[in-house]
Amino acid sequence: MRAKRAYGLKRPKLRQSWNKYNLYNLSRAEPPNITTRTFFQQKWSAKSTARAYHGETVKEKHWQRMFRRRLRSVIPMDHNQLARSDGYEQAEGRGSGLEPHPDNKPRPFPKTPYMNMTFAPLERRLDTAVFRAMFASSTRQARQFVVHGDVKVNGKKMIYPGYLLNPGDMFQVEPDRVMFATGASKDARERRAGRKARQKSQASAAKSQDALPSDTDPAPTTEDPSLTSTADEPSSDSNKETLQSLLSQAKNLLTTPSSASKMSGKRKQDLRAFQRLLKRTLSRSRSQSIFPQKDTTLTDSLDAQLQELTQKLNINPAPPADEKIDPRDPGPETLTPENSSLLRKALTEARENPIDVTKPYATPWRPRPYMSAFAFIPRYLEVHHRICSAVYLRHPVARPGLGEVPTPFGNDVNGLSFNWYLRRR
Repeated sequence: MRAKRAYGLKRPKLRQSWNKYNLYNLSRAEPPNITTRTFFQQKWSAKSTARAYHGETVKEKHWQRMFRRRLRSVIPMDHNQLARSDGYEQAEGRGSGLEPHPDNKPRPFPKTPYMNMTFAPLERRLDTAVFRAMFASSTRQARQFVVHGDVKVNGKKMIYPGYLLNPGDMFQVEPDRVMFATGASKDARERRAGRKARQKSQASAAKSQDALPSDTDPAPTTEDPSLTSTADEPSSDSNKETLQSLLSQAKNLLTTPSSASKMSGKRKQDLRAFQRLLKRTLSRSRSQSIFPQKDTTLTDSLDAQLQELTQKLNINPAPPADEKIDPRDPGPETLTPENSSLLRKALTEARENPIDVTKPYATPWRPRPYMSAFAFIPRYLEVHHRICSAVYLRHPVARPGLGEVPTPFGNDVNGLSFNWYLRRR
């Protein structure tokens, strides 16, 4: 369900978002009709339209303080012409009508879209940079990530969305948040499986909460024979589910007011350290897991995994070409080299992108729909998507035929917006 105030269809406002309704509004956007309007009305409507896209979460007074009348731009020069001449021939023919040969005339450059740099100061904001780096699906979501402490700048947590980046600053976002923002949402079956997994973990946590020793109970001095006997027996649940249940138990103990008020500060510190240890262990197990079934025990090596699967499926490798095979003997099924390569590729993809119903996004991960229209990186950012980090290289500039600030509006709308704020400085 769309937010009608943000993505209206009758009076559309373009936003910095990957929403499908916003994409539809972008596809049918038309230049404003300025034939029957005064110059003041033209500037005001252009300002209103452009500000709905650039910095919709920034207050107007704040943006007026950020506005700069000096627009950054660069002009490339022909190095071949600079090497051939130092400019003396232009003064030589002054007043005599001397014109250079058509072959020696400098190549004309396309026009520089200076007005597209009107909202360039907003590109320095941290929330805008997170959205431009494709770490969030909208500037509002990027702002939420920053406020919730999921973004770091130069290795330190930054919770201010309006932080202005300087050239050379590196910012990074938590990978789980990026995968949630850019991944497809769950369908009904996946949401049902996630609810069942949460209910199971909560039930196991509630069942074992009473069995945990309280803070006043004395520590056991000798080993309990019942514990040692059960420890030697193989557990029915997998190690991953056991770790997740322990993590949920520790979280319930810390969040429940009745139990948290009875614990001492030292015990709370121990539980938080135990939580961090379990999270690190679970992250390692997820990177090494391939299939979520309980009865699947596969090693890390692809060759060992392939051999183990063929043994379990009773499949033999393909025989040599010169070996004679009796057509009347069915024998075990054979695995051809083509099927072997396909199986190896499937194992690799399953390792890198496993199925996990506890994630808030659809697994295996796949990009969200309508994302390709917004999949671009500006020139002033250097992004590494594998580690979810980016570097703010420099401030955006205008070049001949190119403005580095991504905007859906042309020079006419941005020029009118620039004139509106120019009279207020």
